[in-house]
Amino acid sequence: MASITTEYRYNTIKATFLAVPRRGSVLVAKAAVAALVCGGIGLVSAFGSLTVATLMAPEADLALDTAADWRNVAGLAAYYAIAAVIAVAAGALVRHTAAALTLLLGYSLFVESLVPAIPGVGVEVHRWLPFNVGKQFLIGAPDPGAAPPGPPAPPPSTSLLSPWWALAYYAAVALALLGVAIVTARRRDA
Repeated sequence: MASITTEYRYNTIKATFLAVPRRGSVLVAKAAVAALVCGGIGLVSAFGSLTVATLMAPEADLALDTAADWRNVAGLAAYYAIAAVIAVAAGALVRHTAAALTLLLGYSLFVESLVPAIPGVGVEVHRWLPFNVGKQFLIGAPDPGAAPPGPPAPPPSTSLLSPWWALAYYAAVALALLGVAIVTARRRDA
């Protein structure tokens, strides 16, 4: 997000768009770099957390035995990369770091949590909201017979998609937002 909003703040975006007149390619490049960096951070943080957890609780079974286990850990890289594309798109649309950050955090933490409270359609709409669907990729469908050990965990995703279709949907939403940002950047002044 800051890769684009900082350029608007310091008015260097004009020089960027003069150097590369095709604004869409600038935004795609910024989104690609942000996705690579954030994906790398996600991968390092996920495996770093697994290593720390293994060191702190050596008796716990933290082995990555199944595909779901690998998706829970390594999938964080894909989740972070797609979230970075969403952040760059929001930054290009809003142009202010604080406003874009408030918008994204407010949406992901509050709006998506409150939508199920809408009478009649809230639960159905919530199943298709992007961060709820993205969570479906990471944690999959809950096991109704298993009681979670330890402190209460965040609520599971209510998405009806399989984990890999959930990732595709989450990526499609990110690319659609990036597309809207590209069209908007082409139409307005820098």
